[in-house]
Amino acid sequence: MTHTNRLIHETSPYLRQHAHNPVDWYPWSEEALATAKANDRPIFLSIGYSACHWCHVMERESFEDEETAAVMNANFINIKVDREERPDLDAIYMESVQLMTRHGGWPMSVFLLPDGTPFHGGTYFPPIPHQGMPSFRQVLQAVSDAYGKRRNDLTEHGRKLVALMQSSQDRTSGDPDLPDAILDKAVRQLRNTFDSQAGGFGGAPKFPQPMTLDFLLANSWEQQNLADRHMAEHTLTRMLNGGIYDQLGGGFHRYSVDAVWLVPHFEKMLYDNAQLMRTCLHAWQLTGHSDYLRVINETFEWLRREMTHPSGGFFSAQDADSEGEEGKFFVWSLEEIEEALSEEAARVVTTVFGVTENGNFEGHNILHRPMAPEEVCRRLRLQPRKMQSILDQAMQILFEVREQRVHPDTDDKILCEWNGLMIHALAECGSVLGNPDMLEAARDAADFVWNRMRSPEGTLLRTWKDDKAHLRGYLEDYAAYGRALLALFEAEGNMEWLTRCRAITETMLAEFEDPDDPGGFFQTGHSHETLVMRRKDIQDNAIPSGNSMAAELLIRLAWVTDEARYRAAAQRVFQFAGSLLSGYPTAAGRMLAALQAWQATPQEIVITGDPTNPVKSDLANQARRMYHPNRIVVEVRPDHGSDLPLLVGKTMPDGQPAAWICQNRTCKAPVHTVQDLLANL
Repeated sequence: MTHTNRLIHETSPYLRQHAHNPVDWYPWSEEALATAKANDRPIFLSIGYSACHWCHVMERESFEDEETAAVMNANFINIKVDREERPDLDAIYMESVQLMTRHGGWPMSVFLLPDGTPFHGGTYFPPIPHQGMPSFRQVLQAVSDAYGKRRNDLTEHGRKLVALMQSSQDRTSGDPDLPDAILDKAVRQLRNTFDSQAGGFGGAPKFPQPMTLDFLLANSWEQQNLADRHMAEHTLTRMLNGGIYDQLGGGFHRYSVDAVWLVPHFEKMLYDNAQLMRTCLHAWQLTGHSDYLRVINETFEWLRREMTHPSGGFFSAQDADSEGEEGKFFVWSLEEIEEALSEEAARVVTTVFGVTENGNFEGHNILHRPMAPEEVCRRLRLQPRKMQSILDQAMQILFEVREQRVHPDTDDKILCEWNGLMIHALAECGSVLGNPDMLEAARDAADFVWNRMRSPEGTLLRTWKDDKAHLRGYLEDYAAYGRALLALFEAEGNMEWLTRCRAITETMLAEFEDPDDPGGFFQTGHSHETLVMRRKDIQDNAIPSGNSMAAELLIRLAWVTDEARYRAAAQRVFQFAGSLLSGYPTAAGRMLAALQAWQATPQEIVITGDPTNPVKSDLANQARRMYHPNRIVVEVRPDHGSDLPLLVGKTMPDGQPAAWICQNRTCKAPVHTVQDLLANL
């Protein structure tokens, strides 16, 4: 039987995947809530995302099943939500599920009163009872019976649950410890959980945690502590040699199911790769190790090849599954490799990537690098240059073979926040590495968001697909995109980027900041629809919290503009986040980095001169090449005419390109050579 429900009109690929389920799905909407109230029915809310393996499993087992759908349609108003489009709903109802069940995840399955109040929930439910877990139909029947017979109990339970969720927000605030004490405590916690063998923190499953690694790099640089820097370097190295990194096509998978970074969940997310590109860049700046540079370039090639819209925006994710199997696109048998390559090339590839007849994943091989290149050369009795030449040619052949396979689906919606993260990464990587293609990609994506993802009033919209942008932007959209625009200004000195950044930041302050104690920013704007609660998120997950990104944007914008009100707004974020920062600082890695920046004295370098003059380029390249988390480098023309305190008076003395180095509002005499620049840094 062919079915079509309301999701056919949505732009989200995830929602459209469910448009032909027999379930009478609604998107989250006034219509759905009004229908629940008019019919006095509870709501079944299912939240997931396109790259979620178990979301697909539950759809096949339950949402495509006619009998299960009949029970859902007869007893519930069924709402399907893409968590990536609606992070506000995802955050609210995930907290409710975690409070009710002590765990969470996706697919998320929540039962609500008609007004949206949660009263029961879970994650994946099987089609038949399994290992003590009830079947999904049993859950549906039990909830329906309870709603009919014990409505008052459910209402009271839901009321108490929402009150508990609100109290957790109220408890967040408090006076933070002194910044040094918070940062020291965070480092101690990381030392205690660091896996000195495999890298990372804690045991399986292991997540990349780029925010934590970036904090360690910045703080260890500030403290000149090589042992702490080693934690970040060792973790990154193990990751980029592991199966969590796509050794053949570039880009990082979501996370590792084991403790040694070998077996990943195979989906690739834009936000992971954006953050990890920056972290690898910082590690390269500190160490000069070529592997970090290789991974940055390979990940950028993956982004251009598979994740970029022709008009410039970046897609959201790639699925873990193809042909109904997780990871099938990425894994290899020994026979497949030997068939594709010459005997010598196959011997190199199998040695480099640890390929065996039995495999390391369900009888197949996830490519990884189990040994150092020197050991590979020793075993193969090949010179390094010869070995690398054979490997490069073999990898190209294997890549072309893999391209003939059925690809995982790509979620090609374009999200403002995630694009902001990638624009920031490309602007920073492009300027440091002198890569014009990265800078061009950053510019194109920034223009895409500015021109296609704003309302007629100029406010940001969350999501775009098929020439339609919709849904009001959230705090994280403004903070990430604003920070991206500022990174482009720092990379290019184009005042238009700064003008746009300030406009976005002013809207963020007006729409999202809590003007009352304890401060901080709400996730939703003042003009957003009313939900069961209005959250302020400060804990980083896979993506930095909106408050972390807002604090970072405000601090750096204060450095550029010398406007104290931006710095004061950032300080109110830290005050709001006091309890979390003092009690469990490693839960907010991006905010730790922002706090470290907040207490630091920034170094400002302004490079003036004709853009075509190679001396100016040399000065700028050298200033950016050296790692300094609290340094601003801006290139401008000598006739920039800006009234920014950072730029006022920065001309081109003696008609020569110059570098002006300033700190604490005091500038040294301009220098004209790289040697003099290095001496002054």
